[in-house]
Amino acid sequence: MSSGAEQTPRKTPPVWVALIPVLALIAALYTSVVHFAELGLTAHIALVVGTVMASFVAIKLGYPWSEVEQSMVDGISLATKAALILLSIGMLVGSWIDSGIVPAMIYYGLKLLTPSIFLVATCIVCSLVSLATGSSWSTAATVGIALIGVGQGLGISRARIAGAVISGAYFGDKMSPLSDTTNLAPAMAGSLLFDHIRHMVYTTGPSLLIALVLYALLGLGQRGEIDVAQVEAFQAVLRGTYNLNPVLLLPPVLVIVMVVLRIPALPAILGGWALGAGLSFGLQGRSLGQGLLVAYQGVKAKTGHKLVDKLLSRGGLSSMFSTVALIICAMSFGGVMEHSGQLDALAGAVLRLAHGTGGLVLATVVSCLGMNVLGSDQYLAVVVPGRMYRDAFRRSGLAPRNLSRALEDSGTLTSVLIPWNTCGAYMIATLGVKPWTYVPYCFLNLINPLVSIFYGFTGLTMAKLTPEEAREAAEREEEEAKVKAAGQG
Repeated sequence: MSSGAEQTPRKTPPVWVALIPVLALIAALYTSVVHFAELGLTAHIALVVGTVMASFVAIKLGYPWSEVEQSMVDGISLATKAALILLSIGMLVGSWIDSGIVPAMIYYGLKLLTPSIFLVATCIVCSLVSLATGSSWSTAATVGIALIGVGQGLGISRARIAGAVISGAYFGDKMSPLSDTTNLAPAMAGSLLFDHIRHMVYTTGPSLLIALVLYALLGLGQRGEIDVAQVEAFQAVLRGTYNLNPVLLLPPVLVIVMVVLRIPALPAILGGWALGAGLSFGLQGRSLGQGLLVAYQGVKAKTGHKLVDKLLSRGGLSSMFSTVALIICAMSFGGVMEHSGQLDALAGAVLRLAHGTGGLVLATVVSCLGMNVLGSDQYLAVVVPGRMYRDAFRRSGLAPRNLSRALEDSGTLTSVLIPWNTCGAYMIATLGVKPWTYVPYCFLNLINPLVSIFYGFTGLTMAKLTPEEAREAAEREEEEAKVKAAGQG
């Protein structure tokens, strides 16, 4: 938060007070999204209602409007990068469809994959790509989009494919040293990066294996469902609409290479858009005006094939406006809740119920999930519980890597399950799925937090705090206390 907002420290409010905006948000979400489902309402207005109520509570707690307003701005600023990436993804998707890149990946993919192995292969491919890039978002926006098209051509539901894409993408994101959350979690918990990654293998490895088994079982149900004539017709439409060439497969590879080389996501995505636009001109014969129009409003496919038209009518800057607006509303709510201490009050109440190692891990998982629901951003879900429970883990004699693992097992992985969270909103927009429909098939994301809790209560792989780690923690706390005292002075 801004320095101006931090100049007036106040006590953490009672839990019942912090619950008022939460209940208001829940009521508004139920009314708009469930009760009036036939109207197609989204969570935007519900989040505005929640923000209004959170602001009202903050003012009653003694916060002036200037601070409340600034907390919204500060909250939104945390998601500015995500919003920029979303907009650039919209441009990339439009140009990659218009240039034939996505149609080419679908066309060649239909030659290689069968329904029985498709979901397993999807999860593995996305795992490897995300592990190499450290980005679940880039993975979903490149190979994920193509796999959605291939899978639908094989008669598999978009929700199931999206679940497999997300599971794989978040496995790699969680385990890659290039990932921002993989670096953020140990920083908050006080553990070392590679200690953190090695410790996550115990929970994430079994979770991925279980997920692959479940995808294999789902695939068994797909046997015999492939319609060869339909697939051939699908391919014929793609062939007749686009000038398909293996060179079209180069831009996804180049984008992945750029991310592997640690080129920031925004220029990498914009570079991919530029490559797509160039291929639109060179291979598909598009004009400059057509390329610019596609970058803004996306592709409106008119091939005459209903499934192809539905699949390829996507992308464009404008397609992301609703998602960006949702992020702004969500981060406004999260900003007010965090600055006014209401989030701290809720998490603190959970901690008071924790008993023993299992209770502490459960409290961390529940708090991270709660932060993803209320704060609407995975970074808040990692940072706030990480800072809050670091001392509690140390006092229990547990090594910091237990906390950093729990933060990722829950904070990172459950973020995509919440439609109004920045991660959930991104995947919904990028993969073209409806809220909640994909959640039952995100097996890794659902299983991993449960495995983490199981380990907490059984004590399996729960590393003890070594004397050296205890000394380092004490030295770090002493240094932080000095810095805090100097700041107050």
